[in-house]
Amino acid sequence: MESVVTIPAFGDNFIYLYRYDKNNALAVDPCDSSAVLNSLNEHNLKLTTILITHHHWDHTGGVSDLKKKTGCEVIGPDKRRIPAIDRVVDDKHVLAIGNIEIHVIATPGHTKTSVCYYIPASNENEHKILWTGDTLFAGGCGRIMECNAQTMFDSLLRLASLPDDTLVYCGHDYTLENYEFALTIEPDNKAVQQRLQEIKQTIRAGGFTVPSTILQEKATNIFLRSDTNEIKTALKMPDAGAVDVFAELRRRKDIF
Repeated sequence: MESVVTIPAFGDNFIYLYRYDKNNALAVDPCDSSAVLNSLNEHNLKLTTILITHHHWDHTGGVSDLKKKTGCEVIGPDKRRIPAIDRVVDDKHVLAIGNIEIHVIATPGHTKTSVCYYIPASNENEHKILWTGDTLFAGGCGRIMECNAQTMFDSLLRLASLPDDTLVYCGHDYTLENYEFALTIEPDNKAVQQRLQEIKQTIRAGGFTVPSTILQEKATNIFLRSDTNEIKTALKMPDAGAVDVFAELRRRKDIF
């Protein structure tokens, strides 16, 4: 079994299980406890830990039930708004779970206390893995709800600075819509056109649009390209700074 199990929920949410030490598992943003329990049973896994990226109900809805039924530890960034948390984490905390290290990256923007979780490659883990919650999506980014555009853009740049081959597992499947939006801004962008076709093919085959990679996001995610002349020209903002361009892109995506 691969180390990451993707569990679809609520139509467009992604929950993740990460397998370590043979049959132990951690869950990321488990909004639906029954879906997680079914997957644990299917893969013969024991849930030891829950990682939460932010407090919204569609990322935390299954936490209390899972904690009650498995006795797992709940880790997240905001004790006030996620009462089930046992351990509060913040930027640059390093979690040791089994033989793996999980690095906490503060990514305010969608909410003030959003975090992402990054696992470097190691002897225990072949791939670099990043869980991004509602900060970075495949081809997009989260809505700016509790911060300003500068804060969100800075958080996205922090994630974009991770190694190119990092696997990106986001909190929602908005991938098709994100690339359709990108083509309204840059209709002639060949890389985005190709990515959209790949996504459509994956969906037709019944597959998931995750994981992406940091390299793929830097190349085709329009929000990470806010500082390029191509995007500024397309928006008729040739002299604007990256943050103003990013804010305009996010404004347009909000009403797309």
